[in-house]
Amino acid sequence: MRQPLCFSSSSDAKTPKLDYIFSSAPPKQAATKTARPGVRSQSSFQVMDWQGQKLAEQLMQLMLIFFAVAAFITGYVLGSFQTMLLVYASGVVLTSLITIPNWPLFNRHPLHWLDQSEVEKHPKPQPAAFGPKKKVSKK
Repeated sequence: MRQPLCFSSSSDAKTPKLDYIFSSAPPKQAATKTARPGVRSQSSFQVMDWQGQKLAEQLMQLMLIFFAVAAFITGYVLGSFQTMLLVYASGVVLTSLITIPNWPLFNRHPLHWLDQSEVEKHPKPQPAAFGPKKKVSKK
């Protein structure tokens, strides 16, 4: 195992001191949470809903098939393998730009989570305790 490197000669309070590198123990974190500048909090981050994911996947599949057929036809007519690859590669880039970002088109059906008061009214079901099943042997 490598020995940890220690950089404790830093006198600047803003510069973090590296206590170890390549060690297996995780660094000790401060007890208080501080928001990092430029990072959105979990509550303001909107995730693509299920119907939006399905729409994005279907759109991706249709666009890739369309560009594959268009690239093949273009390459066959022009007799150029390079043109075929360029048409398909541009289709992949366009498809990625349309389907990967979280556009508002994909967030039409947001998920509505229960409030904490509603959660307390409906307790979580407990799993049933089942014993080991007995094997039945045929005679």
